[in-house]
Amino acid sequence: METTKTGVDVLFVLLGAAMVLAMHAGFAFLEVGTVRKKNQVNALVKIISDFAISTIAYFFVGYSVAYGTSFLVGADVLVGKTGSSFGPQGYDLVKFFFLATFAAAIPAIVSGGIAERAKFNTQLMATAILVGLVYPIFEGMVWGTRFGFQDTMKAMFGLAFHDFAGSVVVHAVGGWIGLAAVLLLGARLGRYRKNGKLVAVPPSNIPFLALGAWILSVGWFGFNVMSAQTIADISGLVAINSLMAMVGGIVSALVVGRNDPGFVHNGALAGLVAVCAGSDVMHPIGALATGVMAGAIFVWLFNLCQNKLRLDDVLGVWALHGMCGFMGGIACGVFGQESLGGLGGVSLMSQVVGSVTGAAFGLAGGLAVYGGLKLAFGIRLSDEEEFAGADLSIHQIGAYPEEATTMHDDGLAMSVHASNGPKRVA
Repeated sequence: METTKTGVDVLFVLLGAAMVLAMHAGFAFLEVGTVRKKNQVNALVKIISDFAISTIAYFFVGYSVAYGTSFLVGADVLVGKTGSSFGPQGYDLVKFFFLATFAAAIPAIVSGGIAERAKFNTQLMATAILVGLVYPIFEGMVWGTRFGFQDTMKAMFGLAFHDFAGSVVVHAVGGWIGLAAVLLLGARLGRYRKNGKLVAVPPSNIPFLALGAWILSVGWFGFNVMSAQTIADISGLVAINSLMAMVGGIVSALVVGRNDPGFVHNGALAGLVAVCAGSDVMHPIGALATGVMAGAIFVWLFNLCQNKLRLDDVLGVWALHGMCGFMGGIACGVFGQESLGGLGGVSLMSQVVGSVTGAAFGLAGGLAVYGGLKLAFGIRLSDEEEFAGADLSIHQIGAYPEEATTMHDDGLAMSVHASNGPKRVA
């Protein structure tokens, strides 16, 4: 029976890891649908490449920083046949897989904010540093109970900082890192006129944007529910709270965003971001209220950033992940209270301090990483490369290569490159 239980736990966490892995396709298509056609290939390549770099960095460095565990031992130890540091049947290996998909969400979040003008290779360097060192430090502080942070929370406020599935650990940290990167990059060419007036840049593909949001929404139930990490701790409350927050975000963004499809689909994600922290302790009505607030916050802040602050955050990652995640950490301390129908066991002060710490940590980490890379290598494409588009400038192919060629009578094709004029190719 013990062997069967362990096997079920291994499968449970593995399925969760696969669901969160699928969410990275959602990140990709959300960005593909939002950016202009000349940057769609870059969005796709960037997300999958960031995931690969993230996994390697997290395997060799990041996981050890967060949890003090190294995989540089024999396979017999890794599967629990020798020694006692690893669970049987490779449980800790699938746990790593699951948490690695969380870690890789950090550069995936940042990617949306810096789209259309960031250097590709420099972004991969940033990914390695962020996932290998920066993110795991805060992850270790909260989930790894390392570095004395949770002990301090308990000593000061009686209870530890509670973040069940990462409103702050993943989303707020990633969103505030993204804010730092956007600030250091500056706005896209032509985004604002000399008088400061915003120039509209419409999304390239609403169906792709919607597809990305749907993939993320479905995968989120693995992100949240499987955060229990064992089948014995699974809770239907997490599932229903995730659902209620999602629909709350949709309805709120629908109303506040005046039927705009981009706001509606991102409203679902705003609600899911915000409910992560308290999805295991809130009453479903509290989760619904959290989602409603998150959807409205996202729309309001996105418009504020673009129109007033001249902050060219392409997908609104600071508003969506940074601020909705921040709000979700605090909402956990409110709607998780027994007096509001929650399960209790949370401290409002711990939630406020933990959320502020996560936001400050993300912003400081982002400024350090992207500021250092900007000084050393530069982080932005040249004006010519940005004008031509990241697809041709970096990957030498567009999203629709057949459309870029026209056949001529002599049997040759004309491939038009915006960067250097037409080229004749066989």
